[in-house]
Amino acid sequence: MLVGERMTRPVLFVAPETPVQDALAQMRKERVSRYPVLNKKGKLVGIVSEDDLLNASPSDATSLSVWEINYLLSKITVERVMSKEVVTVTEDTPLEEAARLMADNRIGGVPVLRGEEVVGMITQTDIFRVFLEMLGGRQSGWRVIVYVKNEKGILHRLTKAIDDIGGNIIALTTYAGQDIVDGEITMKVDQVDEATLRKALEPFVNEIRDFREVKI
Repeated sequence: MLVGERMTRPVLFVAPETPVQDALAQMRKERVSRYPVLNKKGKLVGIVSEDDLLNASPSDATSLSVWEINYLLSKITVERVMSKEVVTVTEDTPLEEAARLMADNRIGGVPVLRGEEVVGMITQTDIFRVFLEMLGGRQSGWRVIVYVKNEKGILHRLTKAIDDIGGNIIALTTYAGQDIVDGEITMKVDQVDEATLRKALEPFVNEIRDFREVKI
């Protein structure tokens, strides 16, 4: 799965000369937490987050009047508080690479570039939606976590056993963990009853870690 398939578009952005208070109001109206900052030529020159904008605002302990505060804020522009070193990705960046960049840099989203043009944003919310889909989070069924031996062909045998009893695998993910002996598999299965599914799984797993019915 690539960034271009999951990015948010059209691109919402602000200009460097936008007053901080206007950018914050726009951000809350559009329900986003960061903007790429584009100049008049449409070139990416920075990125600004909600925290950047809030940190530019006075605290509740200020002794300034509301008129003085508004006047000062009108003089502070996005350009003064934005980050100029921007982490970016392209449309053909693997989704997990974008997620790694966000996690490693502790940021909630990055602009997506096509050449020098900003064509989208990939955010934590976009990643969460994919995670939800991968685990079948919007569908009913039996949610099962099993530990299996880390050996060739085990996944094929396990899925075949479910198919043989008429079960339908909605979602399946694997996790190797730190133990080279055991692997963890999380799956969502429907069209089969609990007892039949448990019996089919038992010959192929070391442990059924969790087994629950999820109704959406």
